[in-house]
Amino acid sequence: MTQSSLDLNLLLALDVLIEESGVRGAALRLHLSEPAMSRTLGRIRKALGDPVLVRAGRTMVPTPRALEIHAEVRDVVERARALFLTAGQVDLATVVRTFTVIAFDGLPAAFGPALLARVRDQAPGVRLRFLTESHLDEPVLREGVADLEVGVIDSRQPEIQVEHLFDERMVGVARQGHPLLRRTVTPERFAAAEHLVVSRRGRMSGPVDQALHELGLSRTVSATVGSLASSFFVLRDTDLVGLAPTQGLPMAEALGLVAFPVPLALPPLPFAMAWHPRHGADPAHRWLRGTVRELVLDRSVGRC
Repeated sequence: MTQSSLDLNLLLALDVLIEESGVRGAALRLHLSEPAMSRTLGRIRKALGDPVLVRAGRTMVPTPRALEIHAEVRDVVERARALFLTAGQVDLATVVRTFTVIAFDGLPAAFGPALLARVRDQAPGVRLRFLTESHLDEPVLREGVADLEVGVIDSRQPEIQVEHLFDERMVGVARQGHPLLRRTVTPERFAAAEHLVVSRRGRMSGPVDQALHELGLSRTVSATVGSLASSFFVLRDTDLVGLAPTQGLPMAEALGLVAFPVPLALPPLPFAMAWHPRHGADPAHRWLRGTVRELVLDRSVGRC
């Protein structure tokens, strides 16, 4: 493709085609007919010298080349959007976009419904993709895999922008009628229980063990699981004791679990949201950040 024939609209179409992994979904997103979208895909294939989407059974999947360039394509599209917006303003009702948010599984359960309701009312063309935290330290914000991360941010990438939201605290969680809950939960009784640990990396010790060690105590960790939701189902049907941030309590309470104060001096968890600087001036992304900030802080009131 020569410079004189370059059509930047193809970048937007390419971004949506890869995201939707199909012509029909991309056509709906861009308000085009399927034949028009198919012709656009043909132009993209010719320009890239790559099929972009290939048949896999009854569905289509992106090629390795398409996946390789997707983050860069999305970056260009988002920068172009920001460039042509007047004075940083955007009509949310006209925004057609998918935001990917990484968060521990308790947060979508806590504020996801309210966030979806806000999206439906203010930005109906926006879709949300929630991803759980990975056990690997990958530069998901830098590479464009995610648009926003919410939780305890441990990224060491210097360019990532981080906004502190609040300091979270951990509480104990156990099934109704658990023997531990029949009397005051002392450090000794807490340590004597069998414990379930939530760790995306499979770690079996942490701040709780350090706090117990300072009191001359230790505990037995019987198992670890990778997500908060999984731990709640295990705790519901066993005599294991677990921990949860207060943001996860709505999900725990829905399963009939009981929360109790941990009788230890545990350090607070600094909850924050983080994003790459390329989104800093993007009005739609600013709206997303502001909405998440408001909903998360509203949810934290009375629980922290």
